This record gives sequence, structure tokens and C-alpha cells, in this order.
Amino acid sequence: MSAIAAVTARRAAALPRAAIAFHAARPFSTTVIQHKSATESVKDGLKSVDRAVSDKIVVGLDAAAAAKEKAEKVTGKAEGAAEELKGDAQQVKSQAKGEANETKGDLAGKAQELKGEAKGKAAELKGKAKETVQDMKSNP
Repeated sequence: MSAIAAVTARRAAALPRAAIAFHAARPFSTTVIQHKSATESVKDGLKSVDRAVSDKIVVGLDAAAAAKEKAEKVTGKAEGAAEELKGDAQQVKSQAKGEANETKGDLAGKAQELKGEAKGKAAELKGKAKETVQDMKSNP
């Protein structure tokens, strides 16, 4: 047995079993732990701040695009409603114009009828007046 193995065996025999079981292994590394300089720390901090700000800007741009899309949708609906109302107004206008023309025709017909009646009455009265004049001439 080598000298190292012998020393290790003696030490292990001297220690109780519980101490051996909980013995933690130490990490083995040949590299030196590198610490960041102040400028590198500041750069890392600025990078994280820049990333956070950029993320917030992207969220804001997305919200603006969504708002624009909603506004266009609402504008489109409003324009559609305006066109529909314009069509309804045109229909009501043409209907009113038709009714006005119909009423005008009815009134013109009634006026002609009354004119005819008036001429008839005038002729009748003229005939009665002539008759009355004739009666007066014959019965003085």
C-alpha cells in the first residue's frame, strides 16, 4: 500500500461513520474567479434598462396599432350607417315627392270639377236671369 492510501485509511478508521457520510466534496477548478469591473457592471445595468424600455415601447406601439384598428372599424361602421341613412332619406324624399304629385293631381282634378260646376251654375243662373227678364218684359 502506498503512503497516501495508508494515511487515508488510518484517518478514516479514526473518524466515526456519520462524519464520513456527510463529508462534502470540494469543487475542483483551475480557473480564477473573474470579477466584473465597474464599467462592465454599468454596461450590464444599462443593457437591462434598455431592454425593459424597449419592451414597454413595443407594448405601447401594439396598443396604438390596436386602437387605430378599432378606430378604423368604428369609422367604417359610422360611414356605413351614414350611407344607409342617406339612402333612407332619399327614399323618404322620393316618397314625399310622389305623394305631393298625387295630391297636386287630385287638387287639379277637384279644381277642374269645381270650375265645371261653377260654369254650369253660371249658365243656369244666366238662363234663369234671361227667363226672368223675358217674364218681366211680357208682364209689365
